[in-house]
Amino acid sequence: MSGADRRQQVLQMAADEFANGGLHGASTESIARRAGITQAYIFRIFGTKKALFLEVMTASFERLTEGMREAAGDATGQDALALMGARYNDMLTDRSALLLQLQGFAACGDPEVRDAVRNSFGRMWKTVADITGLDAVTIKAFLAFGMLLNNAAALQVSELEEPWSEGVRTRIQSGLFDHITSETNR
Repeated sequence: MSGADRRQQVLQMAADEFANGGLHGASTESIARRAGITQAYIFRIFGTKKALFLEVMTASFERLTEGMREAAGDATGQDALALMGARYNDMLTDRSALLLQLQGFAACGDPEVRDAVRNSFGRMWKTVADITGLDAVTIKAFLAFGMLLNNAAALQVSELEEPWSEGVRTRIQSGLFDHITSETNR
């Protein structure tokens, strides 16, 4: 296996491990064992466990952001927002990507992780703003609903038959943003 292929293999194994255990709970020994390499080889490639975590966590944010950009295509405004929201919701079925994003937020007690999450979230915000051309309140509402979707996916509410879980799963129509962001709500 080439060095580049091995690196990609380690990144995939690390993504799964960090998604489930977070920065502090994941084991580089387990990642190495799954990849069929030594733990020392992981450190030779990535330097530190935190550097490996930052790479997979940042890549997870980037995939979500790029997915929304692709979904919007040439659309702008509320039309782009609706397309981006639908794609984001679809992408949350990738549990590793979802949990990596949440593990990034959970590890923000570490200043280096916090900076990486800030940068990733900032790029997501900027992408939505640049594509849609909408105001900050609308983007804030959109991303807030995205965080609710994250929590619902992490909790796997789709597997529950509870009244509250049905409410959480209710699809949000794009016209709701017109009401939320109207002048009376600013």
